[in-house]
Amino acid sequence: MKKRTQRHEVIREIVRDNNIRTQRDLAEKLQEAGHDCTQATISRDITDMELLKSKEGFYVLPEDMRLQHMVVELVEEVYTAGYLVIVRTFPGGAAGVAGAIDNAGLNGSLGTVAGDNTIMIAARTPEDALNIKAELDGLRRR
Repeated sequence: MKKRTQRHEVIREIVRDNNIRTQRDLAEKLQEAGHDCTQATISRDITDMELLKSKEGFYVLPEDMRLQHMVVELVEEVYTAGYLVIVRTFPGGAAGVAGAIDNAGLNGSLGTVAGDNTIMIAARTPEDALNIKAELDGLRRR
C-alpha cells in the first residue's frame, strides 16, 4: 500500500475516533501513529479526502456527514438481533440509508440488505451489532 493511502486510512481512523479541530491536532495524532508530516501534506490530505467541519468545529468525513443527515431525516427505530442490526426507516428511505451505511464503512459491519422501509445490517459479532446500533442511535440524537 502506498504511503499516502496508508496515511489516509490513519487519518480516517483519527477523525472518527477523536475530536480534531485543527490541522495541528491532526498532525500530533498522525505523529503518534508514526506518520511525520508537514503542514502542507496535511492540508493536501484534508483537501483530497474532502474532510468537512461539523457545526461543532470538528473535522468529519464526508461519508459520515451524509450518513448522519440520512439517519436524522429517515431512521425511525434501530434494533439488534444477535448478529443483525435492524433499521426501520420512513417508507422509501431504506435504500438510501443502507447506501450511506455501506459508504461510511461502519466498524464491524459486513454489509446491508434494504427493502422499502427496513434495513438488515450483518455484523461480524453480536458485540459489533450492539456497537453499530449505538452509533446509529447516537447519530439520531444529534
